[in-house]
Amino acid sequence: MLESLKQPVGIFDAGIGSYDIVRKVRAAYPDQDTVYLADRASFPYGAKREAELEESIFRAVDYLLGLGVASIILASNAPTITVLPQLLPRFHLPILGVYPPIRAALTGVGTSGVVAVIGARVLTNSAALRDYIAGQAGENSDRVVFAEAGELIELVETGAFLSDPATTQRAVSAFVERLQRQHPQLAGLTLSSTHLPWLSQFFEQADPHLKFFDPADEVIAGFAPFATSGSGTLVTLVTESPQHPFREFQDVLNRLGLKLQPRVVQI
Repeated sequence: MLESLKQPVGIFDAGIGSYDIVRKVRAAYPDQDTVYLADRASFPYGAKREAELEESIFRAVDYLLGLGVASIILASNAPTITVLPQLLPRFHLPILGVYPPIRAALTGVGTSGVVAVIGARVLTNSAALRDYIAGQAGENSDRVVFAEAGELIELVETGAFLSDPATTQRAVSAFVERLQRQHPQLAGLTLSSTHLPWLSQFFEQADPHLKFFDPADEVIAGFAPFATSGSGTLVTLVTESPQHPFREFQDVLNRLGLKLQPRVVQI
């Protein structure tokens, strides 16, 4: 199957979250061949120390290179900000990451609104994120705040948001209310984990007046120079561990109604 692919893009992270990027790439570039790697053996990226995260990302990129991909999308916000800059010089092909859309968010909420970057702990606690925001926002950096959303990410990765929408809505609404109490001028959120866009309808129900910004939009636009024309084939690969066996991933796919036919691999 892989031999028939024409200059495929490799898209990966540690779980189901990256499929949001996969489906958007396939919608925008229908002839693009794609290798989707769900590196469940390294789940969760967001709870790892930066050194561990760098090792996991290097191993996945190296594996995809061995499959012959022509470009890679690291479909995870946390390692994009914290470890990708150090890894880029070690590889000689286009590697795109997922960055919080700070400028678009600040423009979208007006001149006084506060934007919250929400995502995994390793992202929201990182000095690298502060440096990135300073470069993007400049004198408006004080209008950008941070909040860990690990509990919400878990709802997506386990599929609980599908099986128990009422509990999911309560969790999302409580999360938004806490942020609003802490930041009365809150006007927008960047959904800075690839898991969080799966919860868009719950965020909108929590407060329809807030604006929500999906980092995937900039990734899809930025991929245009690297898109290739193939057959539009998607190959799905998944790693597993005793803590996160293949059947767990397959169960989430089934609940999402995704017929991806994943193959288990070791990297």
